[in-house]
Amino acid sequence: MIGHTQEYKYLFGPVPSRRLGRSLGVDLIPYKTCSQDCVFCQLGRTPIKTITRKEYVPIRDVLDEIEAWLKKDGKADHITLSGSGEPTLHSNFGEVLRFVRENSAIKAVLLTNGSLFQMEDVCKAAHHADIVKISLSAWDQASFGWVNRPHPDLDFKQVIEAQKSFCDAFKGELWIEVFIIAGMNSISADVAKIAALAEQLKPDRIHLNTAVRPPAEDFVAPVSPERLASLCNLFHPHAEVIAHYKNRGDFEFRANKEAIYAMLKRRPCTAEDIVGAFGMHFNEVSKYLGNLLEQGQIRAERTSGSVYYKGTEIS
Repeated sequence: MIGHTQEYKYLFGPVPSRRLGRSLGVDLIPYKTCSQDCVFCQLGRTPIKTITRKEYVPIRDVLDEIEAWLKKDGKADHITLSGSGEPTLHSNFGEVLRFVRENSAIKAVLLTNGSLFQMEDVCKAAHHADIVKISLSAWDQASFGWVNRPHPDLDFKQVIEAQKSFCDAFKGELWIEVFIIAGMNSISADVAKIAALAEQLKPDRIHLNTAVRPPAEDFVAPVSPERLASLCNLFHPHAEVIAHYKNRGDFEFRANKEAIYAMLKRRPCTAEDIVGAFGMHFNEVSKYLGNLLEQGQIRAERTSGSVYYKGTEIS
């Protein structure tokens, strides 16, 4: 049903996820408020780059929405803190993780860039998660600067040391996502440096990703599935490629995807246009666009700084 989470302000989905099955998203941060400005981000550039933690949205309202969703639907494989920015910037993100664990049997997941673990409160709150997924796509300060474009107060060595301390104490599952960009961090020698750092974090799973959706910057180019597969054995544990997602074909996914495709066959639209038309969260729309792009049903064109999507039948 299109717009099925329109009644919620902070929840979106559940949407099909390559890693998490049917995942309900919880968005705690205003659009693109983040501690980094990653060149590959599908949400675009970061206009508000900050490491200031505060209650960006009312935590009581978020918990009320989750409680209402659990009573009304409550069917998901995971409930995931993700969305429009870096979730650990919210001063009470741990309350959401704890609420999910205390009030449901659904696993609570934190998707984070891992840049704020040197803050004791962030570490303490993150321990409430069943799964923590950390992004790692650089190997030193220079690569951190050109791939992730962090807040100027973030030092790569300090970030990694803080992540190690957190991971040593964390009792849940730890996942690492490595985003590979052609010509930036894709040569084997550099990937091996990332792999060496990843191994120090002692992850349970490592995922390799690349730009299958339009990134923040035009110069970001994906690497091939074959190239990603060839890099997997550099990691311990052995990495898995997640860049190309095959949805499970559930009715709701098909219905939403077909409605979006029908619109794009008629006229080119930006992701923001689709968000407004269907009352969906940007991340939901991104999932459907990614699937349509992979299947060759639509193409993306950048015009005057905006990315427009159109059906491949449109000339």
